[in-house]
Amino acid sequence: MSSATDTDGPAESAETAAPDAPCTPAVPGARPRGRPRSAAVERAILDATLRLIADEGSVGALSIEAVAQAAGVGKATIYRRWPNKEALVIAAVEAAEHPIPELPGKSARDDLVLLLTALRTNLVDQRAGGLVSIVLTEVKRHPELWRRYHDVVIERRREAMREILRRGVASGELRDDLPIEVMKDLFSAPLLVRKMVHDTELPEGLPEQIVDAVLRGVAAPGPHS
Repeated sequence: MSSATDTDGPAESAETAAPDAPCTPAVPGARPRGRPRSAAVERAILDATLRLIADEGSVGALSIEAVAQAAGVGKATIYRRWPNKEALVIAAVEAAEHPIPELPGKSARDDLVLLLTALRTNLVDQRAGGLVSIVLTEVKRHPELWRRYHDVVIERRREAMREILRRGVASGELRDDLPIEVMKDLFSAPLLVRKMVHDTELPEGLPEQIVDAVLRGVAAPGPHS
């Protein structure tokens, strides 16, 4: 079994060689800081969590003990970072997703295409897409997991979409007589339905096609139309 390593050696020994005691402040009056955590160790823990979820096809079968063994660390190393299994799973799912792209804000259309392209990338990514499917199928059995997933992952992307639409309305690119939530669903639903309901392919040019098609209905009248 492989274990995470860093420049000081095995992940577990690097994490447990000494307690997280405060370091001496470099500047008088500055607050002391604990020993920096190893990014390699965190990556190993998250990767192990993702592998185990994919192998088991279930969140319920996952245990902190199994993750610790797969990552080559102790349980205390995991609990120092995440208070429980649900928090660890959400962190792993979030790490598997491609980040929200930087949105220049020059035009609503261009930002919408960027955001939907990122959504498509996550949906076609076998690891991220598979995890979403597992999480969604276990909502009723793990309501706290769903709440955390919604707040940490889904709502973040929804708010990015809302911000694009608000800017589009303010700049006169988009109609101001439609609720933001309605417009948001018009843009995002086609990708989600095709993947989650029909399980059909999502070709590369689809985000741009969706944005241009929807914009014909929600664009403000005038030069932007």
